[in-house]
Amino acid sequence: MNTVRLTVGQAVIRFLVNQYTERDGVEQRLIAGAFGIFGHGNVAGIGQALLQNDLDPTPDGDRMRYIMPRNEQGMVHAAAAYAKTTNRLSTWMCTSSIGPGSLNMVTGAALATTNRLPVLLFPSDQFATRYPDPVLQQVEDPVSPMTAATDCFRPVARFFDRIERPEQLIPSLLAGLRVLTDPVDTGAVVIALPQDVQAESFDFPEEFFARRVWHVRRPPAESAAIQRAAEIIKAAKKPLVVSGGGTIYAEASEQLRAFATATGIPVSDTQAGKGAINHDHECAVGGVGSTGAASANALADEADVVIGIGTRYSDFTTASHTQFKNPDVKFVNINVAAFDASKHSAEMVVADARDGLEQLTAALAGYRVDEAYSARIKELKVEWEQATHECYHRDQKPLPAQTEVFGALNELMGPNDVMINAAGSMPGDLQCLWQASTPEQYHVEYAFSCMGYEIPAAMGVKLARPAAEVVAIVGDGTYQMLPMELATVVQEKLKVIYVLLQNYGFASIGALSESHGSQRFGTRYRTGDTPHNADGDLLPVDIAGNAESWGLKVLRANGMEEFRAAYAEAVAGDVPVMIHIETNLYGPNPPGTSWWDVPISEVSRISSTQEARTWYEGKKADQRHYLK
Repeated sequence: MNTVRLTVGQAVIRFLVNQYTERDGVEQRLIAGAFGIFGHGNVAGIGQALLQNDLDPTPDGDRMRYIMPRNEQGMVHAAAAYAKTTNRLSTWMCTSSIGPGSLNMVTGAALATTNRLPVLLFPSDQFATRYPDPVLQQVEDPVSPMTAATDCFRPVARFFDRIERPEQLIPSLLAGLRVLTDPVDTGAVVIALPQDVQAESFDFPEEFFARRVWHVRRPPAESAAIQRAAEIIKAAKKPLVVSGGGTIYAEASEQLRAFATATGIPVSDTQAGKGAINHDHECAVGGVGSTGAASANALADEADVVIGIGTRYSDFTTASHTQFKNPDVKFVNINVAAFDASKHSAEMVVADARDGLEQLTAALAGYRVDEAYSARIKELKVEWEQATHECYHRDQKPLPAQTEVFGALNELMGPNDVMINAAGSMPGDLQCLWQASTPEQYHVEYAFSCMGYEIPAAMGVKLARPAAEVVAIVGDGTYQMLPMELATVVQEKLKVIYVLLQNYGFASIGALSESHGSQRFGTRYRTGDTPHNADGDLLPVDIAGNAESWGLKVLRANGMEEFRAAYAEAVAGDVPVMIHIETNLYGPNPPGTSWWDVPISEVSRISSTQEARTWYEGKKADQRHYLK
């Protein structure tokens, strides 16, 4: 057996540059590049290996692109966004130093795993030999010296290992990449590397570094499961599709449109599934659930059969188990994961969304919803389109509602451009209103709904889609949590457009607090303290000026006419831009048609809380498990 002597760090890079994915005959690099922030844990290990690869990539088979980010959480968000944009067929690796550097990646790992997005993380670790014990930044456990800070990754990773001998790297990398490329098991793969082991050498077999193609499977549906599902749907009078992210990741939009066209069954969407069917399709009825459109929610309330395709049924999708009100409602779920396919006592079709839709459409040949239901769908769709237009064109003075900004972007952005968002009130408004024409256009992270995602995510999306206009909508609260990757965007000359909505507070939690009897406590950026920051002056914080200090071109828009002009200027340029616009903290937001379970104190001396509790108990009465 031929061997090559490499350090563990060098072996990691040489292995990864030769890993590819394949689906439907198309191959691409599995690990497109490396994000890395270096410290004493990895600067002389993985860092040295990346340098060596950069200076002389030929022995390693190919070059691993390296980008220096500014924040460990941010770089994992960028990798996750890249993976989402490539439909989970490619991602980036992330390397960090030990201690705080490693733990900064835990939030990013949780986001990736919750969203079922593949990211590959190499947090550095304490010495395997334990000679320098405790090493700088080591967390000491008097009960077990085996405990390390990296153990915090275990509950948020889909795969976790710690390499304490060089030869352990071989089975660990192979097992980790199996998880990365598995459509069911994918998420954060975390391989902790003690800093001494990173620099230790070993005679690795050359076969380990051969070009390897990981074939991403499309599990077919069992014909018996399809037939059972078809019989349930054929008996339905008011069926409804709930399309989730799995439809997009499976690239099944064409099949979803064909299914809807053939059957007339209306299609609603989740945050992850928006755009799987074009908004102007006759059967597209918009977002469903807590932040859904009135059109989709009315149909959901009446549905006798719900057909879930690639959805995990989050609490927002089901409105905390109150959305599907028909007492006899049944569920049919097509999902690559049996775990999700089985939810709500469903008839399970465990399959790739594309294959499952093709087979189900064939099995339903001749079935179509009746004309009265089609007329109901059309009526609700027209009504909601009018409501959306009104939200988009309020012409509110002196400060526009944020829905007006969304409307302008929805009208100005092209079908192949990408809109990014993640947290606060904005995802709710966007799911409710945004009219997506393609699966690529709508990029909202809502499984973890992580404030701080948007800025680094735009970097990841732009790396994956360099020809698209990438627009990240950022609230002032989100901006203050994680702005650091603006410097990386400038450094890498990535033309990204950031839209900063300045409303001097947390709009989402403020509205939630008010509606739940807590009077917007602690949700406004103000001076003063009674109640907390309620009536004080605005803070003299200049976010636009801060963005300029990171190196961005900043355009300050006063009102919607200036915003539209600023967007045109940003598109015409070739540098990263931030468009800063002030919006009204108090909305108004789109009309709500559903509910979300956020518990309210059972007892209180505050009358607003008492009133909210009474309201809450009334809403709870509609909550139930779906057991048909």
